[in-house]
Order: sequence, then structure tokens, then C-alpha cells
Amino acid sequence: MIRIGILGNIGSGKSYVANNLGYPVFDADYEVTKLYKKNKKIFLKLKKILPDNIKSFPIKKQEIAKAILQKKSNLKKIIKIVHAEIRKKMNFFLKKNKNKKFVILDVPLLLENKLNKKRDVLIFVDSKKSDVLKRLIKRKNFNKDLFNKFKKIQFSSQYKMKKSHFIIKNDFTKKSVNTRIKNILQKINQ
Repeated sequence: MIRIGILGNIGSGKSYVANNLGYPVFDADYEVTKLYKKNKKIFLKLKKILPDNIKSFPIKKQEIAKAILQKKSNLKKIIKIVHAEIRKKMNFFLKKNKNKKFVILDVPLLLENKLNKKRDVLIFVDSKKSDVLKRLIKRKNFNKDLFNKFKKIQFSSQYKMKKSHFIIKNDFTKKSVNTRIKNILQKINQ
């Protein structure tokens, strides 16, 4: 099994690329959303450390956002609890798909949380900042302050590009992105 890690900035189109590679995808953002909606243990742990912010189950993303914006240390507390659970989910996903040729890891902090392995194939999704901002502003719950907080905990684009085996220029047109994906898969298959 070859693990393909998708890297890129928030809003760069990582999930689009991940979902169009044609192999099983571990989508960390989706898993976090599920945790907030369905995992009572996570709720209790977060409520214990953030009693002023986390009020009721299921956890509302607005409560998490407010906690992060309220105090710098809250983000680290949330990450510590949530990422431990996401790591377990990812390991389960990898075991379940161990006989697949490829698996895709769509994990926003893949490098930052040292979830990658030396032999992983890394693809960086590169997009123009202006295109990304236009797309993010259209998102229902977009919060620029929150966006900036998350950006601060991420490695720089230059660092991620340097670590990547492939770079996909995402101009947000399906045809060109899918052509680039196909070319990368051919190179990996050689």
C-alpha cells in the first residue's frame, strides 16, 4: 500500500484533489465533524477543559471557534484531545485498507503533527492566494480571525512544497486539475 498525503493551504482544493485520485480517502476534517456530532467522550473531555465554551452535545463548531479566538492556549488544548482520536481513526482506516494499492490522506496538519511516514508520496496543492480567499469568503462559516490562527500553526507553503514529490497547480478548473492528477498517478505507478 502506498500512502499519498495531500498538502496545501486552507482552501487550496486539497479535498477536491484527494477525492479525484480514485482511491480510498481518509478525510480528517470530515472525521472531526463526526467527532463533534457523535462522540460523547470527546464532548466530555472538551467540556472539562473548556467549560465556559463547550455547552451542549453535539458540539457546535461556533463554540469551538469562539474558544480558539478567546485564548491562544485553547487551540492547543483542543488539538491535543481531538488529534489523538483522529490518529486512532486514521490508523483504523489504514488497517481497513491495507490491501489497497493506494490510500489518500487528506489531513490538514499531516506534517505538523508528524502523521506522515518517510515513504509517503506527498502532493502539494498550490493555488493563488486571491483565488483561495475568494473561495473561503463564500464558505458559510468563514471567519478570517480563525483562518489566521490556523495559518499560524501550519508550516509555510515553501516548506511543504520542498517536502512534496509533486505539485498540482490548482486553477480551480476541473479539466486541468484532473489532467494533472492523472499525470501524477502515472508517474507514481511507474
